[in-house]
Amino acid sequence: MADILLIEDDVTIRTALSRGLGERGHAVSSSPTAFEGLRLAVDDRPDLIVLDLGLPDLDGVELLRMLRAVSRVPVIVATARDGDSEMVPVLDAGADDYVVKPFSAAQLDARIRAVLRRAGEPAPEQLQVGGLRIDPRARSATLDGAALDLTPREFDVLHYLAARPGEVVTKRELLTEVWRLPYGGADKTVDVHLSWLRRKLGETASQPRYLHTVRGVGVKLVGPA
Repeated sequence: MADILLIEDDVTIRTALSRGLGERGHAVSSSPTAFEGLRLAVDDRPDLIVLDLGLPDLDGVELLRMLRAVSRVPVIVATARDGDSEMVPVLDAGADDYVVKPFSAAQLDARIRAVLRRAGEPAPEQLQVGGLRIDPRARSATLDGAALDLTPREFDVLHYLAARPGEVVTKRELLTEVWRLPYGGADKTVDVHLSWLRRKLGETASQPRYLHTVRGVGVKLVGPA
């Protein structure tokens, strides 16, 4: 059983999901607005939040950014927006998963259990590749002792690659494992994030130090020679 906070303005959906998740053993609280949901998230500290994007007082993506500023609680976004251009910003803002409406309480329950399993896995020890050190528990990274100012998704990409030093990782794998997106048009978002990471690591694609592109295959993270 988990304590679930459901932030959803549609009373029919809110009632049905609250009942369905309750029947599956979860304790469910709910809010029809973003700001009340934020208050409940801070005061009650639920195990997981299910967040609708189309809220009456604030867009759900903005609420997600506010939540991520104060909490690492797992968040599943429930939305009717199913295009890559809609979902990539949501995942970049810190969502752990998403489910596209319409969906059943059984499907949402399966997503909840999967996300909570991942959240309950012990954080690995610090990783080091050359002068790059990554602390998964603190979600921080340093390069030659200087802190790197990374977005949540940039950190996730760097952490994933650093856990596989010298291994070529494909865009498909990054989309699936980091963004949790199917492979498709969103692969350009991988290129963009790798470009941002290179800039913060003080390198370029033509003069790499850590991030090396293997043409037609993917990218690998290695320490400088």
